[in-house]
Amino acid sequence: MASNGNIRSETTKGEGAAAILAIATANPPNCQDQASFPDFIFRVTNREDKTELKEKMQRICDRSGIKKRYLHISEEIFKAHPNIYENGAASYDTRQALMLPDVAQLGKEAALKAIKEWGQPISKITHLVCTTATGCYSGAAALRSAKDLAENNPGSRVLVVCSELLSTMFFHGPMENELDHLVGNVIFGDGAASVIIGAHPDLSMERPIFQMESARQMLIPDSDGVLGANLREMGATYYITPKVPMLVGNNVEANLKDSFSHIGISDWNSLFYIVHPGGPAILNKVTEKLSLKEGKLKASFQVLSDYGNMGGPSVIFAMNEMRQRAFQEGHSTTGDGKQWGVLIGLGPGVTMETIVLRSCSVESAN
Repeated sequence: MASNGNIRSETTKGEGAAAILAIATANPPNCQDQASFPDFIFRVTNREDKTELKEKMQRICDRSGIKKRYLHISEEIFKAHPNIYENGAASYDTRQALMLPDVAQLGKEAALKAIKEWGQPISKITHLVCTTATGCYSGAAALRSAKDLAENNPGSRVLVVCSELLSTMFFHGPMENELDHLVGNVIFGDGAASVIIGAHPDLSMERPIFQMESARQMLIPDSDGVLGANLREMGATYYITPKVPMLVGNNVEANLKDSFSHIGISDWNSLFYIVHPGGPAILNKVTEKLSLKEGKLKASFQVLSDYGNMGGPSVIFAMNEMRQRAFQEGHSTTGDGKQWGVLIGLGPGVTMETIVLRSCSVESAN
């Protein structure tokens, strides 16, 4: 174990490194078209007279890079519980009562899909790592925790489940003086993702998809107060400042240098990328600061377009997208045809989780 300031790193495990053995995802059935979202939200919250604010939301939607999202929140819920969109109204208990059974059910759906893909009896699962309402970096943090469990408990198989219903906990009725909430209403989606992780896979029964070589966590310097959330009687309030993309961009290369120094890689275009799809500004800044070729973050951009920002599950959705594209496009490895890659989780702190991945052959992972 080596540490450097606010960075915590783990040693590379080589042949004993944990591997991703199955990936699965799930979403609520309610699919919302992004282009028509302002019309929907201003109608159901009785704010159709706020034409300038609606136009502002429409512009944010048009720039969001999102085409559709899957939402737990619905017109039926708004009608039954108007305190959710009445600004300042006590609604935390209402939101929790709506969310708790369904966030568990959605996580269960993803987990059962992952177990089915893995193809082994559920009794072989030895550990469970779950996250919900714990920040956008929680998917990567869960993978890091599962990696530790798998590598330090011989024969273990770890089920990771990340489930979020951000629309229910984070939605607020549009208001002129709450731009952060307006942005959140536009970008947040709902979903669950599950993976199974184990070291020394039995290749007669298991099909490794990615190998997790090392993991580290970094608290970005000078990022206090630029991104976060608080639980209040009115639900979760949050703040997202324009500094976030620049802070991430200014620190991503130094983080990669530390992560890949033991491997000897410094050509960032030689890697495949699975980056938390927090928004187009973040993804574009990472591309710019690493001088990446066009299309290097296509898995993350695709997830953003199809699902929005689902918090912790998003980066696992992007991992699944990378895996599926490898099959569809005829790549030799699960990592866009590359051997080495990186998974980056981002969230409040500002926290950057980094996992060095080694791809597997498409043939062995199929």
